[in-house]
Order: sequence, then C-alpha cells, then structure tokens
Amino acid sequence: MILNCSDLSISFGDKDILKDVSFHVEEMEKAAIVGMNGAGKSTLLKAIVHEILPDGGNVSLEKGKTIGYLAQQVEFDDGASIYQEVLGARQDLLQMEETLRDFERRMALEKGEGLDKLMEQYHALSQEFEDEGGLTFRSEAAGVLKGLGFQEEEFGKTIAELSGGQKTRTALARLLISKPDLLLLDEPTNHLDIDSITWLEGFLQGYKGAVLIVAHDRYFLDKVVTKVIEIENGHSHVFSGNYSDYAVKKREMRVAQMHAYLNQQRQIRHEEQVIAKLRQFNREKSIKRAQSREKKLEKIEEVEKPAELDGRMRLSLTPRRESGKDVLQVEGLAKSFEGQELFSGLSFSVYKGERVALLGGNGTGKTTILKILMGLLDADNGMIKLGTGVEIGYYDQEHQGLNPDNTLMEEISDAYPDMDNTTIRNTLALFLFTDDDVFKRVSDLSGGEKGRLSMAKLMLSGANFLLLDEPTNHLDMVSKEVLEDVLRGYTGTVFFVSHDRYFINQVATRILHLSGRKLTNYIGNYDYYLEKKDILEAPEKQQAADGRQAAGRGAGNAAGGGTDSSQATGASGSREDWEQQKKKKARQKKKEAAVQKAEEKVTELEAKKEKLEEELSDPKIAAVSAELNRISKEIADVDEALSQAYEEWESLAMEL
Repeated sequence: MILNCSDLSISFGDKDILKDVSFHVEEMEKAAIVGMNGAGKSTLLKAIVHEILPDGGNVSLEKGKTIGYLAQQVEFDDGASIYQEVLGARQDLLQMEETLRDFERRMALEKGEGLDKLMEQYHALSQEFEDEGGLTFRSEAAGVLKGLGFQEEEFGKTIAELSGGQKTRTALARLLISKPDLLLLDEPTNHLDIDSITWLEGFLQGYKGAVLIVAHDRYFLDKVVTKVIEIENGHSHVFSGNYSDYAVKKREMRVAQMHAYLNQQRQIRHEEQVIAKLRQFNREKSIKRAQSREKKLEKIEEVEKPAELDGRMRLSLTPRRESGKDVLQVEGLAKSFEGQELFSGLSFSVYKGERVALLGGNGTGKTTILKILMGLLDADNGMIKLGTGVEIGYYDQEHQGLNPDNTLMEEISDAYPDMDNTTIRNTLALFLFTDDDVFKRVSDLSGGEKGRLSMAKLMLSGANFLLLDEPTNHLDMVSKEVLEDVLRGYTGTVFFVSHDRYFINQVATRILHLSGRKLTNYIGNYDYYLEKKDILEAPEKQQAADGRQAAGRGAGNAAGGGTDSSQATGASGSREDWEQQKKKKARQKKKEAAVQKAEEKVTELEAKKEKLEEELSDPKIAAVSAELNRISKEIADVDEALSQAYEEWESLAMEL
C-alpha cells in the first residue's frame, strides 16, 4: 500500500467538505476520484500533499516513496524555455551529466595514478547515470512534449510566451518526466486535444508507479483506471473497475436507495395519517397511542434522498418550429490568419435530425468554423447556405455572449424581455440557481456556473439548429449525462465541437474529422470512427511510405475525404452491427429517461406538498375555515398523486 487516507475530515467555516473519508492506493494501481462539482475532490488532493491540513484523520505515504502533484494552477520561471523547464525535473541527471563532463576535462590533463582514480570514479558515475535513465531522458522529454501536443520548433519558447493551457501542458510534461512513485493529477486532460489525451492514456497505462486522478473525462477514465473513489455528500465510497463499471454499480445503488427512500416516505406518510386520525378521535387512549406513534416516528433514521435527484440541472430543448430537410450546406470554405492557411476547400452538408461532431487537433480551426457559421468571423472563400426555417442557437465555450456586468436575472431578462421575474426565477432554478444566486454578477460566476447559465439561454431560444462549442467544459459528470440525454431526445439538428470522447460517443450520429486542412466523413459514433479511421488511414500511410502521394490522395477521396460523397464509408456488416447497438442503446436510454421523468414528478409533487403544508401552518389561513379546507383538500389530492407517482417510479425502475 503506497497511500492510505483514514477518516479524513475537512471543514471550511461551518461547511463540512469531507467527512470521515477513507481509502487506499496500492503500488502500480490507477485510481480515480469522482464526484459533483464542489464535492471536495481537489481539496482531497491538496490534503494528500499537505497543502491543506485536515481537521481530522490521517494521510500516510509509504516510507521512501515520492509523490508528484499536478494542480489546476501552476507557476513557473517565466525566463526558462519549455524544454529547459521539463528537463529541470531531472536535476539529478543534469548534475550527473555536468559532473561527467568535468571528469572528462580533468582526465584529459591527468596521468598515472591520478588518471586511474579519475577513470574509476568516472565509470562508476557513468553506470549510475545510465541506470537512472541518463542516456534517454532528453529524448524522453522530447517525446513527452510531442505527445502532449508541442511541436519541436516550440521547445525553445519561453514560459512567458505561453498561454495558460500551454503552461499546464508544460507542467504535466515536467511531472511525467520526474517519474514519482505516486502521481496525483487534477484534471490532466484540460487543454489537451484528443490525440494528446490518447497519448496520455497510453503513457499512464504503462506507468510503473501508482496514479490518482481527478478528471471529468469519462472515456479517459475508462481507459486508465481500475478503481473509482466517489465523494458524495462529504463521504467516500470505493468501487472496483473503470468508470463505466462504476456508473453501472452507482445506478443500481441509486435505484436501490431511491426505492428505500420512497418506501420510507410512504411509510412516514401512512404513520402521519394514522396519527392524525387518532388525534381526531380526541379520546385519552387514542391521544396516547398517537403520542406513542409520534415518538417512534421521531426515532426513525431517515434514508437520504439520492443526491443526484436534488442536484442535477433540468434541461429541456424543444424547437419552436421544424426546419426543412436540408439544414446547412457549406462549399469551398477557406480561412487564413496572418498569411497562415488554417483550412481551404472544405465542403459538407448537415441534414435535419443529425447530430454531427467536428473533430480535429488543437489549432485545426474547429471553433473558427463555428464562428464563421454564426457570422462572428468572415470566411476568406466559400459559400454557406442555411435551409428553410432554420433557427440557430449557439453555445460559446468562452461565454462571450454573456454580459459580465449583468446579474443572472438581468442576463435572462435582457435576452427575453417578455419573461416575468417569476418565470425567470423558475428557469434559473432548473439550472440550480436558487434564492440569492439569481442576483450574482455574471463576472463572479465560476466556469461551470457560466456554462449552466449559457445552457439556460440556449433552452429558452427554441432553436432548431444548435451549434455547440465544447458544451461539456466545466460541467460535472451528472450535468454531462443530463445534456447527453437531452440532446439524444432533441428533435432538431446539432453540429458540435468537443474533445469529450464519451460525450461524442453518446451523442454523435456522424463525425467530420478535420486534419491536414481537409475533412473526412464517418457515419457513426466515436467508437465507429476509431474503427474506420484505422482502416482508411492504413492504405494512405503505406502509399505515402512508398512515395505514391498522388495515389494516396485519390484513395483518401474515394474513402470519403472532404465531401459528402463519403457517406458510404465502411463495410455494410460493421454498419449493421453498429445500427443494432445504436437501437439497443436507444431503448435503454428511453427507459432511463422515463425513470428520470418519474423521479422529477415525485420531486415536484413533494415540493408542492411542502409548500401547501407551509401555507397550512400560517396563522392567518388557520383562522379562515374555507381556506383551511381548500388547502387540506389540495394536500389530500397531492398525497394521492404522490402514491401513484411512487408506484409509477417503482414499476419503471424495476423494468430498467
């Protein structure tokens, strides 16, 4: 056991963040920490590296073991180059290398016994240098930097010249080169494109040490981890397997917990009704029996309502009107910046009901294409034509459409002036903005909160063609799942850019891959794209190796590069298998959506009952018998509806 966390508790003020959190990590083990935003995942990592002192409990690292930590915020010497900064992680080898050069200079001047002694020391140090990886650490550093998306010509850039994302990638490269016994990684896939994330997966799978990761990239976690540590309501729960294994077990646990919660709520309501009846008899015996039942009721340890039921945004996307079949046609699109060509000759179409993902490496122009489609940037060449009745809704990953000086109420009101304050408040509540949250300034919101606000505006737009730029950035896993469910059920058309492969796999029905300034078309989800991409690229690579570039380009076009004629890509057998899997997933998701809808109905009715009971306790209403009777009847009606809602949920949950 390399790391052991026992009964960790951390509070900030009067708010408990972690309560008796316990888990361990074995040598060579790859584990993930998951939980909703604000659950305390990053706080836990900081406690492990002693940046935060826990209020209770212990963190112990095996004696003699080293630990490396990638935080979300990193600091560097701005004067160093990328390559120097990464090599600096192996100061031990750099120092040995300098000592060896010094030995060589001295040996050139020595003779006799002095030379023999120097040579003996030199050979001993050379062996140690080689054993510690001194012969390969420079090439390893270059390989890691390239794997994380840096070009060789960028190695000499100073830290001061880098963007925040590039600094994070440099910090990650430095950490990987240092090879600690335990790696702690806080959101390591942020600022990485898909190729770099895929490279990192392979690196971590083969890493000789242990790894503990906080990440929202579910596809990445599926590939890397074998254990999941969940933080929920401050407590920890440990699951064996990857993220998908955890998701299945968690769903089963949540259904069981919801079942127990609903059963207990039904029992409590039954007891309350019996107590009320006994008190109505107004006899000494019946009152004593009522008091006895009340005492038993007070001692019941209530089952917690599943956290996700209370803490998930409720997004609903419904087009105001239908578009025509042809939604978007693009021909010969080209764009350059400062004389550097980004892409040229891009042609593609999007049809009603499709959910098309645009993939490509960082800097290939994906966001630029979305901005051109939105009219926020001008193309150098090309034609863009929207179909009949198309209404666009745009989600911008940088949230530039939000006014930083507005409150949340003002932001919605400015966009939709016909909405009254109550409707605005109710809308914001669907996205987890309640009470005084609605008076926060946009400038004071976190990235995740800005994302939810932008989603609220998108929902209200009634658009039938959605352009989404990295919609899952800053969303927690529960919110991502909500967005996936909603987009799969959306009757309009979606064209989106994302590096979240799990999200792409769940949502996309077609993929356009932008590479080498050209587009290749794949009909299917992300797994299908991976399968066919390897098949399509194999002959091209062979032809390029043989020097037959022209023939290779022809084969690429025949396979589907750049135009919609590529829509026949793939063998029919694979296509049929994929269609069957797609239908099976659709049936499963339909059942899950029905369960979720039933849960929401239960929550809505419970809230309604709570509000009515508050009214009933108002002394002013208690003095008016007509009002008292009306509210009592409404509560009875809600109770009946609740019983039916419980039964409906149980039936659907059992079917699921």
